[in-house]
Amino acid sequence: MPSPLKSIATTIRDNDDFLVVSHVNPDGDATGSIVALGHMLAAMGKKFSLYNASGLPNKNNWLTLPSLIEDTLPDTLPAWTVVMDCGSPERMGDDLFERLGETRVINIDHHLGNPDFGELNWVDSRQPAVGCMMAALAVELGQPLVGPLAEAIYLAMATDTGFFTYGSTTPECLELTANMLRNGLDMAGINTLITKQWSLNRLRLWTEVVGTVELFENQSVAVAAATKDMFARTDTGPGATENVINFIRRLKTVRVAAVLREEDGGAYKFSLRSNGDDNVQAVAASFGGGGHKNAAGGTIRSDLEEAKQMLVQRIAQMVDLH
Repeated sequence: MPSPLKSIATTIRDNDDFLVVSHVNPDGDATGSIVALGHMLAAMGKKFSLYNASGLPNKNNWLTLPSLIEDTLPDTLPAWTVVMDCGSPERMGDDLFERLGETRVINIDHHLGNPDFGELNWVDSRQPAVGCMMAALAVELGQPLVGPLAEAIYLAMATDTGFFTYGSTTPECLELTANMLRNGLDMAGINTLITKQWSLNRLRLWTEVVGTVELFENQSVAVAAATKDMFARTDTGPGATENVINFIRRLKTVRVAAVLREEDGGAYKFSLRSNGDDNVQAVAASFGGGGHKNAAGGTIRSDLEEAKQMLVQRIAQMVDLH
């Protein structure tokens, strides 16, 4: 029986017209992966369109795109839809989720707990980024990892591994980066494009969020909050909180960091980060969320103080902090 990688490569070779999608509010891995596959399809002369319900993030507008990333779906979906970096089908957004019956799905992901919702499923939680899987697909399709394709793959890998500092980083990921660097990837230039995207308003938001940090469980759990009032005062949005949790995780005694972000409708979306054997994916799953062993998230519908108490209590119950 062929591997999922080979089955997907065969399907791409044998068909035309693909819709390529990733999760709403895309991070670097989600954006880089759909752009990378778009470059592969363009090089093969395939008909395709790229879609994300939230569109292309402004911070990634330096990417060379094979086509525009649309935020509205076509009236008629193509025969095949490639869904990437979605731990569950709902993550692709309501519009497409409600129309999945109109298309055949290829599911490419690296999240724990993915329910294999596609007709073809390539789900590997050992992969540090879906971008690594896109690199393997490019090799399988005989396409060199150079130029805009390499830049998109590097964006995906670098951002999902914390620039190769997380425990999920693999030797293969580093070797892949080294090979792209040898073949002309301007890593220093791309790193600058990825990281130098801040505004003064974002810095002010981070100042407010960091000011809310509280420590629990003998200072092993840190919790911060980002409220709608903060977004209004600093003229920012939820996306400006990205990576603040990793800043908070730098506290010497902290093993689990959490950020609660206020949403519409009386809910708080939470993000969790940990190191080593501290499994926060299980904590997120207990609230109906998901993610990875050391990076996960979900939603709690309550006021801030109750959400904070519930989250800390669940962390204390499910993570061996002693």
